[in-house]
Amino acid sequence: MNHLPPRARAAAAPGRAAPDRDGGDGLSPGAPPPGPLLRLLRSAGFRFALLFAALFAGSILAFALVLWWGTAVALDRQTDALLRADALALAERWREAGAPGTAEAIEERLAVDVDAASIYLLHGPDGQRLAGNLDRWPPEIEDAVTAWANLLVTHDGQSSEARLYATTLPGGYRLLVGRDVADKLALRELIAEGLIWAAGFALFFALFGAWLLRRALETRLRPAFETAAAIAGGDLGQRVRLTGLGDEFDRLGATMNAMLDRIDRLMAGVKGVSDAVAHDLRTPIARARAKLEDALRSTPEPGTPDGRALRAAVEAGIADLDAITRVFQALLRIAEAEAGARRAAFAPLDLVPLLADLAEFYGAAAEARGQRLETALPDSVRLTGDRDLLLQAVANLLDNAVKFGPAGGTVRLSARTLDEPGPAGAPLAAEVTVSDEGPGLAPADRARAGERFFRADSSRGTPGSGLGLSLVLAVAHLHQGELALEDAEPGRRPPGLRARLRLASG
Repeated sequence: MNHLPPRARAAAAPGRAAPDRDGGDGLSPGAPPPGPLLRLLRSAGFRFALLFAALFAGSILAFALVLWWGTAVALDRQTDALLRADALALAERWREAGAPGTAEAIEERLAVDVDAASIYLLHGPDGQRLAGNLDRWPPEIEDAVTAWANLLVTHDGQSSEARLYATTLPGGYRLLVGRDVADKLALRELIAEGLIWAAGFALFFALFGAWLLRRALETRLRPAFETAAAIAGGDLGQRVRLTGLGDEFDRLGATMNAMLDRIDRLMAGVKGVSDAVAHDLRTPIARARAKLEDALRSTPEPGTPDGRALRAAVEAGIADLDAITRVFQALLRIAEAEAGARRAAFAPLDLVPLLADLAEFYGAAAEARGQRLETALPDSVRLTGDRDLLLQAVANLLDNAVKFGPAGGTVRLSARTLDEPGPAGAPLAAEVTVSDEGPGLAPADRARAGERFFRADSSRGTPGSGLGLSLVLAVAHLHQGELALEDAEPGRRPPGLRARLRLASG
């Protein structure tokens, strides 16, 4: 650890939601489990499937209405248009040739009607039938000047349903034009029957499709359910099985797996911290206690050699206790960074003045060890972040570079602005690079460099607690960035170490 700690900040402990008293399933304690029907109705998959069935049935109903309007209703309108046109043509014939010409036109029409579907009747002023194939004038439209009617009539010796149009001609004559619609009624009934059967099949397939959709949703979500149940039961090693399709369910499963991996790392970190505190902090505390107890047992006169020895022992004990305090402070800062509690301190800042101050401080430390510190800083590198944590993170990198660099070596500090996607999805805004000419780190050690209290074999003889890079990594994750460790000069021996701290803006 370095000796440039950031300003202390009070961190409020995050509130913890109260546990669900009824187990989170919406049931009162001791209530019997819901039956199959109730579980079906409560199922989100069933509700989605029911919505699908309703949409499917609604589309079928709309199609049936359009089909009905395009066939049955269109046939009726077509029949009415033909009857009106025929009546107008006969009325025009009346104006040209009178009653005889109209009667002749009616007979001609009946003669060419091979289907016997046409109905005509021409009445004189005295009620005499002049032409047509209808026996009598329908009493339902006796007094109408112009009327439409659907009646059961007898023509050509047979009774059938007919569509009739009656109009009055000059001189008290009356004209009735109609069409036999029995075939069209039969067609309408056939269409209606077909639509009813189609609606029934559509409803069946809609419900069947809803059931299939619910089963498919249950099948795809079952791995998530099983994993969540296993995790709730205490098995933190379970993960959601992925199908490899890359669909929404796979993305959900991958997100859950990433979350569980993160939780697993945090739990392992908590366990590692507790183990490390029990192991690594016990020795300095015991040593400090023993030294102070020795000093208390031997209380020589001040100014004597024994008095100086007592002072040195007390000072050594205080230094040990200070080292313990720094370890606890580092652990607290790492925990705050990993929990995201420090995001409230984010503010726009320029990294260049901060890096310049660090370069001035560690430049003197490098000179004291026979090294030199070189910088390559632009005019400005702006981002949004926690100034104190960024200061501490870069200080840790410089402290390691000076500590492990050889005498006569060079430590380099540089920064640049970035504009590329980061590992967390946020665009990266800045990169700070610190390199040295020391022994570097083996690939296996680089993979563990961010673990708390981890120290490589080559660094066990140097002072430190193994928390420096852990804090840097936590600060990088807090700023949605990353920490990359690599050989500074791969072809040289020793290769040195280059640490690249890449940060997103907020």
